[in-house]
Amino acid sequence: MSSETFVVSLAAVYLGFAVWAFRQLPQEGWQILASVPIMKDMSGRWHGLNFTYYGLLTANALLLACALLIVLFGSLKVPTGVTLTLVLVLLMVCLPAAKWVARIVEGKNYTFTVAGAFFVGIFIAPLTLRIFNMMLHQANLYEVPILPALAAFTIVSGFGEGLGRVACISFGCCYGKPLSQVHPLLQRVFNNWNFVFSGKMKKIAYASGMDGTQVVPVQALTSTLYVAVSLFSTLLFLKRYYVLAFVLTMVVTQGWRIVSEVLRADHRGWGKISAYQVMGILAITYSIALAASLDSGKYVATNLPSGINAFWQPEVVIFLQGLWVVVFVFFGKSMVTGAEISFHLYEDRI
Repeated sequence: MSSETFVVSLAAVYLGFAVWAFRQLPQEGWQILASVPIMKDMSGRWHGLNFTYYGLLTANALLLACALLIVLFGSLKVPTGVTLTLVLVLLMVCLPAAKWVARIVEGKNYTFTVAGAFFVGIFIAPLTLRIFNMMLHQANLYEVPILPALAAFTIVSGFGEGLGRVACISFGCCYGKPLSQVHPLLQRVFNNWNFVFSGKMKKIAYASGMDGTQVVPVQALTSTLYVAVSLFSTLLFLKRYYVLAFVLTMVVTQGWRIVSEVLRADHRGWGKISAYQVMGILAITYSIALAASLDSGKYVATNLPSGINAFWQPEVVIFLQGLWVVVFVFFGKSMVTGAEISFHLYEDRI
């Protein structure tokens, strides 16, 4: 399979998924996936724990992002065991950071921020790679090329966040401003393409009372842009343009993070400039400094078939399945909704 075919195939799958998701997920029925009864009250009704489509879609996004990372690292001939260990180490920090940063910035205990997780990840990844390389060097094993690896991490982070942003549509979070509050030019642009959320349990309803209101489809814009630049950078990566792939992905994704804040209506912390905009500026500056200071790795060859073969291994499939379950429970267990469940028999079927 050529690099172009690989990237175009991923783009085609995303396009089909996005067309469906943008049409269906704002509806009320796409928020709660399942309710699990956990406690029975005196009246005989059960109280349940809700699991959301947000968790399902987020777990799917992270699984696909990790799969792409395995392919990209495999194309660099990085041993699969090293790749999986790196993924585990970074996720052990970044997943909790999605809660920590939201708690610090927004003052809320039961919410997540992918931006915060990404910001933490981009700063710890270079140090993590250097520590790994020290251990690999001592063991006389193949060392991970730093800048190509960072390019791969950045690409899959953008790809994963782009896919995961679709989950925000199902939960009604990360929502845009009402069309009535944006510039007339934007009103004309989004007059025929906007989101109207339904359901009182969606965040846009209980936090801002804007269910049934035409809003800027900022989640769709973010998803489309992030996936597009990540796939284009994947092609650059496979063609060995590591520096360009790294910097382009960082500048576009974090630049859009800065710009898109002015289109969002959900609470983004206090101040005229949000903490997430500051994170975007720092991330862009940091990435450019890294690109200038590190060896570009331009002589490190990529081999896409090797990357695909690295993915199709039993231990990788089992690892991804286990990771999916953990992420689904972590992000899918709803902390802001509850359920009351009753059961009955169909007497005519006994």
